[in-house]
Amino acid sequence: MVHVSESAAKQVQTLLVQEGRSNGYVRVRVKSGGCSGLSYTIDFVDAPQEGDALFEEREVRILVEKKSLLYLLGTTLEYSGGLNGKGFSFDNPNASRTCGCGESFAL
Repeated sequence: MVHVSESAAKQVQTLLVQEGRSNGYVRVRVKSGGCSGLSYTIDFVDAPQEGDALFEEREVRILVEKKSLLYLLGTTLEYSGGLNGKGFSFDNPNASRTCGCGESFAL
C-alpha cells in the first residue's frame, strides 16, 4: 500500500481542484535516474491505465504502475510547505540510500 500524509492529502486536493480535476488521481512512478539510481515521478491524471494498482487514503486516489509497485510498497507521500523546501517528498522504507534532495533513492 502507498500512504498519504495529512498535509500531502490537503495539498493534492487543492492542486486537483486548481487544475479542474477534482475527480482526478495521483500517479506515482519510479524510473531510472537521479543521483542515487532511481527517482520518483508524480503526476495528476484523469483516469487509471490498464494494470495500475489503486490505493485510496484520506480521499486521495493514488495510481501505481505494476513495475513501480514493489519499489513503493509502504511508502508515504509527504508534503512540506516550510522554508527549508516546499513540495512533495516520499518516505520510502524500502530505500537503502537517498539523495540530499529526496528525489532519488537506491534499494
